[in-house]
Amino acid sequence: MTTIDRISNLATQLRGPVARPSDAAYAGEVGGFNVAITHAPALAVGATCAEDVAAAVRFAAAAGLPVAAHATGHGAVRAIEGGLLVNTSRMSGVRIDPVTRTATVGAGAKWQQVLTAAGWHGLGGLCGSSSDVGVVGYTLGGGLPVLGRAYGYAADRVRSLQVVTADGRLREVDAESDTELFWALRGGTGNFGVVTSMTFDLLPLARIYGGGLFFAGEHARAVLEAYTCWLDTVPDDLCSSLAMLRLPPVPGVPELLAGKFVMHLRVTYPGGADEGARIVSPMQACAPVLLDTIAEMPYTHLDSVHADPDHPVPFIETGCLLPALGPDLQAQLLELGGPASQSPLLMIEVRQLGAALDRPPAGGDAIGSRGAAFSILGIGVAAGPRADAVPAAIGALREVMAPHASGTFVNLRGAPTAHDGHHAWPADTYARLCRAKANYDPENVFRSGHTFG
Repeated sequence: MTTIDRISNLATQLRGPVARPSDAAYAGEVGGFNVAITHAPALAVGATCAEDVAAAVRFAAAAGLPVAAHATGHGAVRAIEGGLLVNTSRMSGVRIDPVTRTATVGAGAKWQQVLTAAGWHGLGGLCGSSSDVGVVGYTLGGGLPVLGRAYGYAADRVRSLQVVTADGRLREVDAESDTELFWALRGGTGNFGVVTSMTFDLLPLARIYGGGLFFAGEHARAVLEAYTCWLDTVPDDLCSSLAMLRLPPVPGVPELLAGKFVMHLRVTYPGGADEGARIVSPMQACAPVLLDTIAEMPYTHLDSVHADPDHPVPFIETGCLLPALGPDLQAQLLELGGPASQSPLLMIEVRQLGAALDRPPAGGDAIGSRGAAFSILGIGVAAGPRADAVPAAIGALREVMAPHASGTFVNLRGAPTAHDGHHAWPADTYARLCRAKANYDPENVFRSGHTFG
C-alpha cells in the first residue's frame, strides 16, 4: 500500500479532516496563537472526537511517526517538525455539573468557555492570566492560576481524564483506575498520550477583588523594593505579581501607558473588597499611581487583571523559579530590563508563589515547582523594528537568572532543552515520570515537548 493509499484509508476512519503540506487546509490545522512558531508536520488531523484521536495515533504508531497534539497554540515554544499533528481545537465541548461542582471539557475547550458556563452557577475554575488559553494543555503542565496561592494548581483539582495512549487505546483515568498515569498526567505534561476530555473541580467564585496598579518607570526601584517588603505582610490567599512593561502604542493600550516603560502590580484576592483594599493600600502609597484598576469584579472578568493579548502574536519567552528575591537580584533585574536598559522585551514579571501552591492534593501529582518562592517570566514580541534583538535579550535574562534559579515551571519555561526535565522536576519526581513514560509510551511516540529518560 502506498503512502497516499494509507492516508486515504485513514481519512475514511475519521470524522475530521486530514491535511498534508500541499493541501489548502493545512495552514489552518497547524497554526496557533504564537505565530512565531511554524509547525511543519508531515500530516495533520483535525480531530472531532476521541475516536478520531485514537485512529490517528494507531495510524502514526504503525507508520513509525511521532505524534503531537495542539489546540490553541498558546503553549507552543518549539516547532513540530515531521510526524503527525492532532489538532484538537474542534473538541471544545464544556459541561457544568452544579451539584458536584465539576466541569467536564473537551481537549480543545478554552478557559473563557468554562468561566462563562460555570459563572451562571456562581462557580469558577482555576484559570491563569488569560482565559483564551486551552484548559487541557494548561492543566497538564500544572496550570498556574492567578488565584494559585489561595487554591493551588489547576492540576490539583483534576478528578479524571480520558486519554489515548501510544497503543491507540482510549483510557478512562482516575485515582482508582490507573493511579500512575493519573499521577503523571497532572503536571507531567502531555507526553504520555493525547487527552481527549477532562473533569475537574470548580470553586465558589462568583466575585473577586482584583486589578492592577500602574506606576511610572522612574519609580521602578522604589516599587520593586516596596513590593518585596509588602509580600512579607500579605495573607496566603492574596495573589500578586509585579511586571516591568514596555507597552507598544497600539489600539487597546491606554494612551497614558502606550509607548512607555511602566511597573504593573497585578492583584487577585478571593476575599471581600474592604479587606482587599486594606491589604493593597501600602502599595498604592509606595509611589505615584498612573492608573488604578483594582476593584471588586465578577470572576468572569478575570482577563482584565493582566490584560494579556487576546489575538495571535509572535512571542519568545523564558522563565525560572526562585527561592528568594534579594537586593542583588533586584538590582540585576532593573539593570537588565528597567527604565534605563532600553530592553526590547515586552515584559519581565515577578510572581509570588507559595501558600496553597506548596500543598499537594491527596495522593500527590507530578507538579515539580512546589517550594519555590517566586517565578520569573520574560516575554519578547518577535515583531516590529526591534524583533531581531529579542532572542539575545531572552538569552541574557536566562543567563542572569541561572545562578539564582531553583528550577523551572513547565508551563512558563520557554523552549525545553535536552536536560530541561532535570530542572522542571525534583530528581525523584523526574525518575518516576521516566518510569511512567517507559511503561505507557516505550517507543516515545509522544515526544514534541519534554523528553523523559
